[in-house]
Order: sequence, then C-alpha cells, then structure tokens
Amino acid sequence: MTSIRGLSRGIPCALGAAALFGASTPLAKALLGEISPWLLAGLLYLASGIGLAAIVGWRRWRSAAEGAPLRAADLPWLIATIFAGGIGGPVLLMLGLAETQAATAALLLNLESVFALAIAWLVFHEFVDLRIGLGAAAVVAGGVVLSWSGRAGFAWANLWIVAACFAWAIDDNLTRKISGVDPLRLTAIKGLAAGAVNVGFALARGGNFPSPTAIAGAGIVGFFGYGVSLSLFVVALRELGAARTMAYFSTAPFVGAALAIVGFGEPVTGAFLAAAALMAAGVVLHLTEQHEHEHVHEPMEHEHWHWHDEHHQHAHAPSDPPGEPHSHRHVHARLVHRHPHYPDIHHRHRHG
Repeated sequence: MTSIRGLSRGIPCALGAAALFGASTPLAKALLGEISPWLLAGLLYLASGIGLAAIVGWRRWRSAAEGAPLRAADLPWLIATIFAGGIGGPVLLMLGLAETQAATAALLLNLESVFALAIAWLVFHEFVDLRIGLGAAAVVAGGVVLSWSGRAGFAWANLWIVAACFAWAIDDNLTRKISGVDPLRLTAIKGLAAGAVNVGFALARGGNFPSPTAIAGAGIVGFFGYGVSLSLFVVALRELGAARTMAYFSTAPFVGAALAIVGFGEPVTGAFLAAAALMAAGVVLHLTEQHEHEHVHEPMEHEHWHWHDEHHQHAHAPSDPPGEPHSHRHVHARLVHRHPHYPDIHHRHRHG
C-alpha cells in the first residue's frame, strides 16, 4: 500500500533531515567567532549548492536515473523559495545566533513547525486535527518560556530566530508545490543561487573572507546541514505533506540543543528545561497522530519519482524509463479507498 511505503520513505527522510539540520545550529554558532553572520549564511548555502551540483553532475556522467525535471511552471515557486528560505531564513538565523546561546536558538527553531503548520492549514487547507493543534500550542508555550528573560521582559535578540522560523515556514509550504521535482537538482539550484546572493551582499557590505580553515568548516556544515538535509526534507514533503513533515522535523532543535550542551558546555537553566518539556510534549503529540478515512483521488496528471503501487497503476510508453523507482509523466484515474495517510503529493483532499 502506498501509504505504508510513503511513510517508510518519508519518515526516515524527515528525521535524517532534522538530525543534520539540528547539528548545524551549534556548529554554525562556533563559526560565528570568525565569520560574520551574513557571510556565514551565504557560505553555508553556497557550499550546499556546490556539493549537490557535483553529485548531480556525477549522476549524469554515470547515466543514473534522475527525478522529474524543473518546468517553466515551477520557476515562480522556486524563485520564491530561494528568497524566503535560501536568502532570508539563513541570514535571520545567523543574526540571532550571534547574540543567543546555541541551545536556546536550537529550541526556538521548533517555532518553524508551528508557522509551517499554520500556513499549511490556513493557506493550503491541509487538515489539522485537535492533537496537532494542541501540539502546536505546547511548542508556542515553550517558545514564550524560552524567550522570557525575567524582569527584562523578552530577549528581543530571539526575534531574529523567530523571523527565520517564519521565513522557513513560508519556504516549506512553497517547496511543497514543487516537491515532485528531483530533490538533488532542486536543492543544488537553491543553494547556488541563494548562497551567491548572500555572499555577494556580505562582501559588498565590507565583509572579508575568513581563514581557509573557517571556510572549510562552513563548507562541511553547509553541505550536510543544509544541502543533504534539504534534499531529504524535499523527499519528506512529497511523501508526508508540509504539516506532518514539520512534525517529524521538530526533532531537529533537540539534536542541536543536546550538541550545544554536551559538546560545547552551554549551561542548562530552569527555563530551558521547562521549555524543552513543553516542546517535547508538542512534538510527541504530532508524532503520535493517526489519520485514516475513506477518501477520493480525483483524476490528475503529474511527474515524480514513483513505484508501481496501488496509486500508480498505469501503462508505459516505449520512451518511459525502465526499473523502479522511476520518473515520468503519468495519469491517475479516479480512485476511492481507505487507508492511513498524510497529505502527501497524492492526498491533498478536502475534509468535511
């Protein structure tokens, strides 16, 4: 059943993306001692783009199977994701990270899932039930606790990180519109374009390149924490939808917080523990959601990686690629059935 296969692909991809991105937060914090925030944001994405472009080139040289190509209709969505998630999000995060402990910043990144869920629900009409809503409320409450600094009120430097979460939440939902495109090619283009823009801005503002060691460190963190992570994230979006992908991706901040505390010796406060408990409760509520009902698949035509499961019973032309999985233009006939599912690329239906 495609839902089981989709979950078996989507969940590990979302968790893998979370682990890599979560680890990148304290590692990027360590690099800020030598690299300015704006330049670091650019180097991280530029490194991811260069690394993934090399993999795409090697794959084409080996004549290996590729996913769906970018079409003209995809370009507006791609450009919007570059500006929101590739240019805006990283710069805002680095500005906040420069003035905030890495463990605190890592936990605040949980707010991305709340913003992504709200946009998916309000704008793209993904189904959100009471459990998902309560989980989002718990994460928001944890963010408030984490940002409150006693008599001084809110730690306003955290607003940079909150703004980064909102930018990435927009990016998450826009990327969902083109999640059928080959993820390596998509993230390579995004990394090269966004990274080049931010590096150019940083240098134009008088920034200087750091030492080769710092550049190499940024390259490694950028390739794995942004490039590989984002490629896995795109696959998860295709299989799980934006809201559910973000539920699993919400484990990323805990990876980052743990690394900051254990690896970099950052202190643990009572507010930090209270916020972690609230956010963990919210993530558990998201991860334990079950969604099953009879639903209708209306006829549609599109292109993406797929296996020949119950949702993909179609004839092939001589020019279609052999083997599985493969990608080609295909048609879905109307289908009515019942099984557990998430709002993936095939399950974006209305709910009563």
